[in-house]
Amino acid sequence: MQTNTESTLPTGPENEPIDQQHQHKTPFQLAFNRFKKNKLAVISIFVLLAIVIICIAAPLLTSQDPIKTDVTNIEKRPTDEHILGTNGQGQDNFARLLYGGRISLIVGFSAMFFTLVIGVVLGSVAGYYGGKVDSIIMRGADIMLMLPFLVLVLTIIAVIDKITIGIFVTIIALTSWPNLTRIIRATYLSLREQEFVLGAKAIGASDMRIIRKHFIPNAIGPIIVNATLMMATYIIVESGLSFIGFGIPQPTPTWGNMISEAQNIRILRNNPEAWIPPGLAILVTVLAINFIGDGLRDAFDPKSKQR
Repeated sequence: MQTNTESTLPTGPENEPIDQQHQHKTPFQLAFNRFKKNKLAVISIFVLLAIVIICIAAPLLTSQDPIKTDVTNIEKRPTDEHILGTNGQGQDNFARLLYGGRISLIVGFSAMFFTLVIGVVLGSVAGYYGGKVDSIIMRGADIMLMLPFLVLVLTIIAVIDKITIGIFVTIIALTSWPNLTRIIRATYLSLREQEFVLGAKAIGASDMRIIRKHFIPNAIGPIIVNATLMMATYIIVESGLSFIGFGIPQPTPTWGNMISEAQNIRILRNNPEAWIPPGLAILVTVLAINFIGDGLRDAFDPKSKQR
């Protein structure tokens, strides 16, 4: 009696044979394949790369000094020498746009990175060990979450005499870790009693090896997604705080500082080239990062429809 070998093959949700090639692919390869199908996220990567390259190539695109003042060229309209005109201090707006992009991107990335380090370390310790350590870390996170983020940041900045990029990034990172810590902790709690973790403990694997080999790879999806969204958020935070005078101090160029310089109603009406380009730069950059984050979320989520 002959048997139908195809009927014994594993099938997917629609009773279709699973691609044999996928059996040899790692979760990262599968996530990458799903991410490539999200055209908006892929396009956003190229847009973000273009913005980064343009900002890095600022010395090649303009010869103007972004912080040099020229009292003879205050609030000038665009010319061949000053493509986007000048601000109230005679500084070239185009140079400030390019060099300001560097600062805004550095602040967003650095704040994201250090928040990520703090959140992953504390979340890993709390979720893996539990007990009193978990209680202490979570109570600290609860206290931080009780305090309004912007009020807390503004209070700290107001107390400090001189704000530098490093100090600003540190303040953002030290006040933003609780949300990510709670996410990592919740992910670890769901993994802690899984059979592969219990098996690793049974054969004598160290805590650090279990966290490095089993926990972090399984939590990498939420970590990457939150990292991208945090970077977009911190660019907006820097711009907003700089707009109200509590961000990176002048004359350091940032996109937020450029918009802050254009608060005068006369500049808003007569010099749109002074505030529209930095506003568009913030909008496009944040949208691109958010679209990338959405694409990564769909790629790493095993229940995603994109699969």
